[in-house]
Amino acid sequence: MKQEILSLRGMVYAALFGAVTAVGAYIAIPLPLVPITMQTFFVSLAPAVLGGALGAMSQVVYVLLGLIGLPVFAGGKAGFGVLIGPTGGYLAGFIIGAYIIGKLIELRERPGFLWMVAAMLVGHVALYALGVAQLMVVAKLSFAKAVAVGVIPTLPGAILKILAAAFVAGKLREKLRLPGALVG
Repeated sequence: MKQEILSLRGMVYAALFGAVTAVGAYIAIPLPLVPITMQTFFVSLAPAVLGGALGAMSQVVYVLLGLIGLPVFAGGKAGFGVLIGPTGGYLAGFIIGAYIIGKLIELRERPGFLWMVAAMLVGHVALYALGVAQLMVVAKLSFAKAVAVGVIPTLPGAILKILAAAFVAGKLREKLRLPGALVG
């Protein structure tokens, strides 16, 4: 593992972002299969601030909290059943999406707002791809139907959360310092 992951400071930041992702699950608009939550704001913000490895680790922390039985998933759910249910692909997508976002942002020494927005959009494509794939299998939906219920309703909010996360990340990156993960 890289040095920044093993640092106490890095682990604390990853744990904190995992915890605020859990809080984001409680800020929700319930929909039949896939609720709209604030989790994706933190899925975007964590890697933009921490980098790819720590950003992904923050989401691993979040998923592990739910797996051990803490009610941190959307709707106050917990346990392995959520991971194999209709929304489990999105949870896996949180980890992969965070890693992608962070790695893309790390490509620039001083990533600007638009670069961060673009990185977050790419990360969300991965997140949605995993979410839709599992939704199709578990709920026995066609691709079009899975996209209609698992992506389309969330897009306006997702765009707003990405814009807000890129803005907040720009401000946080100026204040926090993590060797190897943050520059500038």
